[in-house]
Amino acid sequence: MSASTICFQITHPHLRVQVEPSHVWQECLTLIKEKVATQTFQTWFAPLKVANLEDAHLTLQVPSQFYYEWLDSHYRPIILEAIKRTTGKELQVQYSVVLGDAPVDESPRRLSTGDRDKNGFSRLSQLNRRYTFENFIEGAGNQFAKAAALSVSGRPPKNLFNPLVIYGGVGLGKTHLLQAIGNYTLTEEAQTRVVYATSEKFTLDFISAIQRSRTTAFSKYYRNVDMLLVDDIQFFQKKEQTQEQFFHTFNDLYQHGRQIVMTLDRSPSELSGLQDRLISRFQSGLIVDIHPPDLETRIAILMRKAEDEALEIPYDTTEYIARCIKSNVRDLEGALIRLLAYSSLRNQDITLEMARQVVQEILGKNAAKTVSVDEVIKKVSAEFNIRENTLVGKGRPQDVALARQAAMYLARELTGASLVSIGLHFAGRDHSTVIHACRTIEKKMEEDPIFKARVDAIYKELANVVY
Repeated sequence: MSASTICFQITHPHLRVQVEPSHVWQECLTLIKEKVATQTFQTWFAPLKVANLEDAHLTLQVPSQFYYEWLDSHYRPIILEAIKRTTGKELQVQYSVVLGDAPVDESPRRLSTGDRDKNGFSRLSQLNRRYTFENFIEGAGNQFAKAAALSVSGRPPKNLFNPLVIYGGVGLGKTHLLQAIGNYTLTEEAQTRVVYATSEKFTLDFISAIQRSRTTAFSKYYRNVDMLLVDDIQFFQKKEQTQEQFFHTFNDLYQHGRQIVMTLDRSPSELSGLQDRLISRFQSGLIVDIHPPDLETRIAILMRKAEDEALEIPYDTTEYIARCIKSNVRDLEGALIRLLAYSSLRNQDITLEMARQVVQEILGKNAAKTVSVDEVIKKVSAEFNIRENTLVGKGRPQDVALARQAAMYLARELTGASLVSIGLHFAGRDHSTVIHACRTIEKKMEEDPIFKARVDAIYKELANVVY
């Protein structure tokens, strides 16, 4: 969707409103703030800006089409009422989609003028400019992959890593990195010929070329490039003619020193249904994998997403979601969006309890039940045969200290309570003590499999996790 205006009709009067647009909207915001929850206001209304107020039209700037659709679906009556109370008139409201300070064209990056060449192939790179290296959250699981992606971006004098193959599970950021390579390259040198295509698009283009007797044009389109980015290569499996065409495309680009980057959902060595010679070509370059994000990375991802959505979310709630949803980035962001919807629809601020409900819905029977710090203390006391008041007290015998640290660790893993809150349950210890306890237990679990099994057993019993 471009920055062209989207309208919905309120009424048809022709009038001239002689007031400062920003003043009108500020008055509207004051009225709206009285009608909705604080979090709802901060999320959906605070980011809005008035662009113009002329005749019967009030134009508001919104950061995305999603904002427009959500406002129109859920808050239209509130907006109309505020406008009428402020101006005494029924105005026509217009929305202009913007990003930053100027309208943005949402269409993919252009490689040259004209949408299609004479053979009907798109001249658009299909890149989504929002995928950049700057907004890619780096962690231990993807650090090497990002470094490799950066190394082939721009116009490197030597294609040391050609091809570059990035593989990993669903929702871990492969597509983000692949498109970031293209976007960075075009930013550095706008005339670089970059083509990004999913394996499905490559296949459909090839089928269309066969049907229209234009296979030569197809070959020229995909080979007359400086950089070819292909997403989800595994979908070429069992498509013999497509594999044949891609093999020759690969060879032509490689021999001419053109950069090739591909993504897969598994290691090339684990692929079946692909020609051995293709797999051999894939393995001739650099192969890097992406692992699921660790806790710190998951928290950082959620915090960045919340910032992008102008969403205020308590840290303990962020940490709780990050601890519960460990699968991939897509699921993390989905949980945050669902939490945002809950908050808006219910007109309530985001809370830890609301996050627990969202996580329960997402994980279903595999979600850990809600556990309190007191329940953890009681269970650990029984398991280690230590009285509860001794476990949480000031004493430091070695056996008590280890059990106490295990209780702190389990409380952090299971309850969603903040580190400060956990420390208060243990004779008012501070959060740094809780952090030290958790690290001590994590290290001992790595070194002592018997101790690890003991802690895991307590965890499973408390959480009632289904495996």
